[in-house]
Amino acid sequence: MAKFKIYHNPRCSKSRQTLDLLHENDADVEVIEYLKTPPTAEELTTILASLKLSPQALMRKKEAEYQAAGLNDETLSEAQQIQLMTENPKVIERPIVVKGKKAVIGRPPENVLVFFK
Repeated sequence: MAKFKIYHNPRCSKSRQTLDLLHENDADVEVIEYLKTPPTAEELTTILASLKLSPQALMRKKEAEYQAAGLNDETLSEAQQIQLMTENPKVIERPIVVKGKKAVIGRPPENVLVFFK
């Protein structure tokens, strides 16, 4: 069975609840504290493709870093947005759970249950 990856922030209640749900379902989970170990641009590109989302749709626009990094600049290319997300991981929506070529955002945490149906 493929291993799960969770891009996790232990300070976030939704992220903790999502991780708990994975453990309750006996998932083999690799926990990536993405604020300490941000995804690379390549990893983030793959995650976005799996989620079928644009970079903007995966950003936390209310974070101070969003404006400070210039991510509200509508002229940025997707590649530029992705690069800025890797440099400012706090703007990445959390938690993201990946298994194989599938990914979901754990908001609400129950979204991860799709992997167990």
